[in-house]
Amino acid sequence: MTRLPALPLITCDPYFSVWMPADKLTDTDTAHWSKRPLPIYGRITVDGNTYRFLGSGNEPALDTKDISVTPCTTAALYEGGGINLDVSFTTPILPDDLDRASTPITLIELKAVSCDGKTHDVRAELAFSDKMCYFGDEKPEIHAYPLSYPGISMSAIGQINQKILSHSGDSVTIDWGYLYAAADRGEVAYDENCLTVRADASVNEDTACFRFLAGYDDVASILYYGIPCKAWYARKGKNFVDAMRETMKEFDDLLNRCASLDEQIVKEAYEIGGEDYVLITSAAWRHVFAAHKLIADENGEMIFLSKENNSNGCLATVDVSYPSTPMFLKFCPQLVSAMCRPVLRFTRMPVWSMYDFAPHDIGRYPIAGGQVYGNKGTMDVGRRPAYQPPFYLMSGETEQYDFKRQMPVEESGNMLIMMYAAAYFGDSTSLIEQNMDIAEKWVKYLIDYGEDPGNQLCTDDFAGHLAHNINLSAKAMVGVACYGRMLELIGKDGSIYKEKAKQMAGSWLKRAYSPDGTYLTFDGQGWSMKYNLAWDIALGLDLLDGEFYEFETRSYLKRINAYGLPLDNRAVYTKSDWELWTAAMAKDKSVREAIMAPVARYLRESESRVAFSDWYYTDSGKYVQFIARSVQGGLFMPFLCVKS
Repeated sequence: MTRLPALPLITCDPYFSVWMPADKLTDTDTAHWSKRPLPIYGRITVDGNTYRFLGSGNEPALDTKDISVTPCTTAALYEGGGINLDVSFTTPILPDDLDRASTPITLIELKAVSCDGKTHDVRAELAFSDKMCYFGDEKPEIHAYPLSYPGISMSAIGQINQKILSHSGDSVTIDWGYLYAAADRGEVAYDENCLTVRADASVNEDTACFRFLAGYDDVASILYYGIPCKAWYARKGKNFVDAMRETMKEFDDLLNRCASLDEQIVKEAYEIGGEDYVLITSAAWRHVFAAHKLIADENGEMIFLSKENNSNGCLATVDVSYPSTPMFLKFCPQLVSAMCRPVLRFTRMPVWSMYDFAPHDIGRYPIAGGQVYGNKGTMDVGRRPAYQPPFYLMSGETEQYDFKRQMPVEESGNMLIMMYAAAYFGDSTSLIEQNMDIAEKWVKYLIDYGEDPGNQLCTDDFAGHLAHNINLSAKAMVGVACYGRMLELIGKDGSIYKEKAKQMAGSWLKRAYSPDGTYLTFDGQGWSMKYNLAWDIALGLDLLDGEFYEFETRSYLKRINAYGLPLDNRAVYTKSDWELWTAAMAKDKSVREAIMAPVARYLRESESRVAFSDWYYTDSGKYVQFIARSVQGGLFMPFLCVKS
């Protein structure tokens, strides 16, 4: 039986995201990743007797026999009332079909079969709370929209007064749009504050199947530099009703395709890191994509935007995109270019023109209005809904941002690495060719300031400013190396930058080395995970040799606690994404598995009932902050580094 801190059920995007924060689907009510209650009630009536299979209630719960989580599906097996019931929630995050992956619809299948040799009259029912359609404690007026089409029963509900893209924030849910539910037979009705699907069947030794869909039409997904943009699937005019009908028609095919993808991911994960790594990747797959929104901009370009869940709600944060990239580089590298595109666009706007390093973000979800992090007090970047000024319209003379709160080496290195890695793993070089002028500024900044960084923030900004940061310096030399290879990809001479990166690496090793493992800072203090060096292996940069990586990864073994390897010596917390990057650098499988194993243990034992947190204490397994974040795409770094 798979045990996770929270079980993924509906995992489509940052708003349409529903989890079970318990071991069994009948232990409590489902909730949004932010912990806001979003109940879904599942009941089955057998010969007049009603049982629960999802959510709380007065009815007796079916006996849970098994729970399983694969990359695309969460399934539960029950027994009771003379039947066996198999319930599965599948979100088809298919990397070879981005139209499908960007369609916010989850497939729910119920299979009932008699287990006592008798025939039973069965009614299956799923009720979706109308809380999914609004944010706040005061319920607005909700209206139902029945829809009748051959071969599908369908209805939608939503607020009568629609306020599209009306707020931005962090731990908030959507306050506009329409919740859809559908069944291949039966009825869909809005009653008792729920949109409910019901279907009947006679159940005997042959399996009876009930097929339901849950979808959410946000109408407009992102306000992208002043332009309301729809999800990628809708770029050519497809409406949500068409998407629901198409999904029902393709129900079996989608389940088969998801099963094939599950098999592929699980097989490779097992070869890399055994059952522990299978659990980690299965817990992360849907979670990661659901922390993003894939849209088409006004020119039809692909734009992939992360949301900083349970952090500050920032949109397309560069140092959040950066750790997520391994999953996409392995399975769909064009999505990494689609992460870079909105940042490059903002970089060219007047408000950022005075800076020779990369920005931190482009707004706060779902408003791409220009960087909000480190602004000089124009807006609060806390968690509650707030108005976001159009920073992208401001002039360069405003000096809108506080330099001390920026991450110059961090974000410049991140962008250069991401741009090169996307092309290295198979995407077009067009993004590089169009933006070499910006990349040239960023690489110059890394050369000037990255070899021994000053008192700057890095992606681990929760730990505070740190001078002489050795891991940040490693990112700078990797970024310089990537720039040299970018030049080569477009037919230019990159040898100067490749040689500069090698020189930086030689100097880095001399200053970072300790017989006990590399230091935290160049003044000989502490120790830390050197996760940024994983790119040296993944991209074949040849900056440091294999002996160093064997020495460095083995040095971490004595520092591992019950639930993970601490980020560095300053605290006992870890970042699970960085821990898997560190594991990826280990050529010895036993070392790699030793670093991975505590992360899997965290999943199996943590008392924190939240969707896979990436920031938690390694001694207690309790989460610190950060829930359901896109950075868990970094858990796939071993897929890039471990060669068969």
